[in-house]
Amino acid sequence: MSTPRRVALEPAYLLHHRDYSDSSRIVELLTRGHGRVSLFARGVRRQKSRLRGVLQPFTPLLASWTGGPEGGQLTGAELAAEAVPLPPARLMSAFYLNELLLRLTPRGDAVPEVFEAYAIALEELRSGASEAPALRHFELDLLGHLGYGVDVAAEAGGGEPLAADRYYHFRPGVGAYAVEDTGDREGAYLGRHLLALARRRLEEPDVLRAARRLLRDALDHCLEGRGLRSREVMLALRRKEAEK
Repeated sequence: MSTPRRVALEPAYLLHHRDYSDSSRIVELLTRGHGRVSLFARGVRRQKSRLRGVLQPFTPLLASWTGGPEGGQLTGAELAAEAVPLPPARLMSAFYLNELLLRLTPRGDAVPEVFEAYAIALEELRSGASEAPALRHFELDLLGHLGYGVDVAAEAGGGEPLAADRYYHFRPGVGAYAVEDTGDREGAYLGRHLLALARRRLEEPDVLRAARRLLRDALDHCLEGRGLRSREVMLALRRKEAEK
């Protein structure tokens, strides 16, 4: 009989949990060295459980468990750093990051760069940095490190550098291609905006709007038609705010 694999004090974040029985939970963790793992957290819902207050989202953890990336058992968790709460206004954006990770990262596939990009995004949201650029940078990092990179510095196929004053369409999985007919500019992107996105220069509002639309298309392509609940909630909140 083989001995279950043991992992000790692995850097991790809690992405999601669901209740299991009267006192336990199934927790989904993003870890640096083991990717996303789903673990059984026995007794964690009990009032006296030491882990009850530790297993909180958006907080850097050190997790220990036995077993594989799916169906293993959490044996311990502790704070890796001081727990600094996110500003309430940033919580939905952070839940959006979590939902992207749950939908797009396979269990047991370690991509340390994704873990680091997530940690950086949380820190930017926590510190009061501009929210939209922080989200777009994370989306770029996630797509790139998972093999769905967005190349908008050159045309698809031939690899010709984009011209700042030309218009281009973008097709997820293919890339950017020039608009040949001036009447076909609907939904097209100005080359200058795409080049700014390629350089991650997202200061201008027009560039930021273009980045948001393009990256949403790229993510929707990867999601294969599966919607994001966090995105729906954020849109509903914006509509409600606009009605005031």
